[in-house]
Amino acid sequence: MTFGIWLLAATLAWGANALTADFGGKGGPEPANIDELASLLHREPYDLELLISFGTSKGGSAGHLALGIRDAGPGDDLVYSANFYADRAQEHENVYYNRELMIGIPKKEYLFKTSSSINDTTSFGLDFGEIYKRSVIGVRVYGVPADEKAALKAYFRRINNDYRAQARNTEYHDGEIKYDYMRLNCAKTIGSAFKFGAGYEDLEVSSAKLLTRRRVVVAAKANIPTEMAMKLVKEWGKRGYAMDAVLYKKYSGSTYVDPHEEEKIAFKDLPNRFPSVLSRDFRREEGEYRDFDNLFAMYLLYNMARYSVRVNEQTLLLEIEKSKTPMAYPEAAELAARSAKSDSDLFRRRTAAPPDGTRIGETADDTRIFEFPEERDNKTVVLRAP
Repeated sequence: MTFGIWLLAATLAWGANALTADFGGKGGPEPANIDELASLLHREPYDLELLISFGTSKGGSAGHLALGIRDAGPGDDLVYSANFYADRAQEHENVYYNRELMIGIPKKEYLFKTSSSINDTTSFGLDFGEIYKRSVIGVRVYGVPADEKAALKAYFRRINNDYRAQARNTEYHDGEIKYDYMRLNCAKTIGSAFKFGAGYEDLEVSSAKLLTRRRVVVAAKANIPTEMAMKLVKEWGKRGYAMDAVLYKKYSGSTYVDPHEEEKIAFKDLPNRFPSVLSRDFRREEGEYRDFDNLFAMYLLYNMARYSVRVNEQTLLLEIEKSKTPMAYPEAAELAARSAKSDSDLFRRRTAAPPDGTRIGETADDTRIFEFPEERDNKTVVLRAP
């Protein structure tokens, strides 16, 4: 081998290694076929997509909830996501984006992009590039009337107007309109848009009370992302809307470390927990959930699942890793409830029998994160950029 050829080969090898090292970091390389994957998923005529993000902390890990509305943005769905840093805390000023309480983010950006079109101070792994930090489950909803979608968008605008005006004591919140992890969080803002904007009168949206003498919040009254997601899925079932689910799996190789976090942990090393309901499972390790409500949610979402999407770690391209025929909501819920009750009892008795239900996933390296029986349809769809 001549020196010139050797140098070229070494340069190409170094470049590939550098790409892999930076891939999935803020401002770094991203899959080259994002548009192709989004176009493929867009072939199904869903109207809404409820995006349930996994938790990234040990112990209590409630995750995040956001709502995508089809074609609400130019050439893409628009995801409405509560802004964790719109809390008027002085330490967040000029560090994080806080001009809006409900940020409208293009879905391709929210899930897959490594740079933000909103602002340089939006949060990577929360406001954009979610899959580099954690897995996300999307519940796609079909048959939603246009006026309902318009009402949701209008209500999110209303919340932002209230936030900018520093309004207080509205129908959806007591006190000043600003982000509060327990009192006005992602679950409450999404739930409020459906209840007060879209007219879901029977949807329960809790109001956590602030005990002013001790400045503590009654956590039992807080809105929890997975609990709100299950309430909404039930409401859509009552309305006869069809649903399916997509699991967007965490890319497990991101070495990015958020410089604003006190504990410096690379994204790849963060926990990737199914977001727990308020239960004893908050104290359990990953993969050890036993609570009926958690098991029901995981089993239901698995039963309704159509696709598993991942970044192929060799090609660094997005692909539909697996697919199956989803169950309709009524039978999916019935089977999930039966399996969750059986398995919750089994775990409580500490028996060695295998669980009855299949969970949609708990950890980034869990081989059961989206496991399909052999008799179901299994296929990998690789989408390559031109």
